[in-house]
Amino acid sequence: MVTREEHDTRERFRDRYREDRSDVVLQIERSVIGGDWGANGYTTLSQADQLADALRLAPGVQLLDLGAGRGWPGLYLAVRSGCRVVLSDVPLEGLHAAVARAATDGVADRVAAVASSARALPFQAGTFDAVVHTDVLC
Repeated sequence: MVTREEHDTRERFRDRYREDRSDVVLQIERSVIGGDWGANGYTTLSQADQLADALRLAPGVQLLDLGAGRGWPGLYLAVRSGCRVVLSDVPLEGLHAAVARAATDGVADRVAAVASSARALPFQAGTFDAVVHTDVLC
């Protein structure tokens, strides 16, 4: 069941995730973040690499990315490390963009998306080997 807060969050982010990112936005992301991964925040490529190393991400590792938006950094981490990732967020439009990006990047077989608040995740304890949440206000 979707809570009122989740509904409000979906409404607030719907248009933001639906709009195409302009060339200027992509150039800024590449310059500031270090890549074009659909970032909504300020976590850099270098910081995402540090996460991958600290979490020992590798093939066979199951990662949960909370507040994934368009898939940053979860998709990047899947591409970089070979891990499997579940992208979780409330706004559906961001998750749709992330799933499309996963297909484009050839990692769709290792990526799943779940529309869920971090407060009420539909997973059993121990499902994941690692969890990330970057640029997320909980």
